Amino acid sequence: MTHNLHAYLFDEVDKAFERQVDFLVELTSHASVRGQEQSAQNLMADQLATRGYDIDRWQISLADIQHLPGFSPVLAPYKDALNVVGTHRSTTQQGRSLILNGHIDVVPAGPLDMWDSPPFEPHIAGGWLYGRGGGDMKAGLVSNLFALDALRACGYAPAADVFYQSVVEEECTGNGALACLARGYTADAALIPEPFSEHLVTAQLGVIWFQVHLKGLPTHVAYAGSGSNAIEAAFPLIEALHNMEHRWNVVQNRPDDYAHMDHALNLNVGKFAGGDWTSSVPAWSVFDVRMAIFPGQSIDSAKAEIEQVILTTARDNAFLRNSLPEIVYHGFHAEGYALSQDSSVNAAAAIASLESAHQTATGEPLVREAITATTDARFFGLYADIPALVYGPRAEAIHGFNERVELESMRKITKTTALFIADWCGVEKV
Repeated sequence: MTHNLHAYLFDEVDKAFERQVDFLVELTSHASVRGQEQSAQNLMADQLATRGYDIDRWQISLADIQHLPGFSPVLAPYKDALNVVGTHRSTTQQGRSLILNGHIDVVPAGPLDMWDSPPFEPHIAGGWLYGRGGGDMKAGLVSNLFALDALRACGYAPAADVFYQSVVEEECTGNGALACLARGYTADAALIPEPFSEHLVTAQLGVIWFQVHLKGLPTHVAYAGSGSNAIEAAFPLIEALHNMEHRWNVVQNRPDDYAHMDHALNLNVGKFAGGDWTSSVPAWSVFDVRMAIFPGQSIDSAKAEIEQVILTTARDNAFLRNSLPEIVYHGFHAEGYALSQDSSVNAAAAIASLESAHQTATGEPLVREAITATTDARFFGLYADIPALVYGPRAEAIHGFNERVELESMRKITKTTALFIADWCGVEKV
């Protein structure tokens, strides 16, 4: 690839950047929380079709994926879980193929009065775009699209097949990415522009979601001593789970990527419900837990210890020993993934290509980082032997109030991605 193509690509990204930002604003205005992604996915499909890509838009079927490694259980049948893939087919097939993956689903906004401005009415201030999902990860989806646009504006196309994926379910199961693999979409590498500050993610944690259901004995609060409070019964269980969390984080349990982190694994009680009436001792409660695991840590072993901790603690409780908790798994059953442990030729080549593109686009060396979150990278890296590069723009307050993404960072990611595509896939004349 010539120096002139680098310069032309940069120039085309800059020329189209105002349109890129406008499109990010439009896409962020779609409140694509789980089950409501259809309008945003229709917009993505229309944009891809307008550019001439072959469009594959389908409803995910549990029957197609529930037997596959990496599947995460769901509590109810899917409804309106829609994936979109736009495919570029090379005429020369001289280069290496690529998956450009991103998720369209966003987490709920939470109480609207705790936002400085409505979360789905995105606005720009001080070089940042504010709005739910702008950072996580619609800026990445948009940068993938406009990186391909820049290559085409220079008169070139990738000299290998490229699969642009806009998937659902990343925030709760990852089953959208799994459905792409089940449908036959594979490549020599995958790039996922999640918002990790222009760093290359070398390792990510796994995640397990579960619910704990408790049943008590209701009575009037005046006679509380004769009842059993199903809300208060949860407290010792939560304390025991946090003790387990601390044990899992001890130094001897940490893999190399996390050796420097004192507390990489976090347990979060994310939801709690219970009771029916203020003056009645609550007869039931349910709390939802998210627990992280290290790469290489067995999900089955982790679940066995979680169950042992809960049931052992329950048996030590005067009430709970006669009404043992029920544990229900739903959502994330995600293994950890470490790109750093991939010794394949493709992984080394993909990392080197991204490092070179980043250095050229930003003037800075590429920083490598192990993260304490999970992404869809695990599906490609663990189950399809596809090295998955997670590299995206700088964003703040993702999953929080006043989420925002830095626009100049998105510009740099778009330039890097365009260079990476040109180098990894090679180029052919349009």
